[in-house]
Amino acid sequence: MTDLVERLVPDELWVLFRRVVPPTEVKRPQGGGRRRAGDREVLAAIIFVATSGCTWRQLPPVFGPPWPTVYRRFAQWSRDRVWARLYRVIFDELGARGELDWSRCAIDSVSVRAAKGGH
Repeated sequence: MTDLVERLVPDELWVLFRRVVPPTEVKRPQGGGRRRAGDREVLAAIIFVATSGCTWRQLPPVFGPPWPTVYRRFAQWSRDRVWARLYRVIFDELGARGELDWSRCAIDSVSVRAAKGGH
C-alpha cells in the first residue's frame, strides 16, 4: 500500500468504512481472471477524484486499480448507499466522542420554480 493511500484512507477511516461496505463474493471460474482490486485502494482513488477535481480518466496509476474499476466500484457503492451509511457512522463516532461542533452547521436549499404548474 502506498503512502498516498494511507494518507487518504487512514486506519481509523478504514475501520469505519469496513463496517458499512457490503461484503463481496470473489468467485473466479477455475481460479482464472484478475485479482479483485482492494477496497482501500479504490476508496483512496475515489477520495482523490472527489477532492482533486480530476476526472475518472485522469486518475493517476499510483492507486493501482484502473479508472474504470474505480468508477464501477463508486457506482456500485452509491447504489448500495455506502456513502450515506459512512456519513452516519462517522457522525455517530464523532458524536460519541463529543467532537461534533453543531455551532458551525449550515443548512442550504435551492428553490426552483416548476415549469407549467409543476406538471
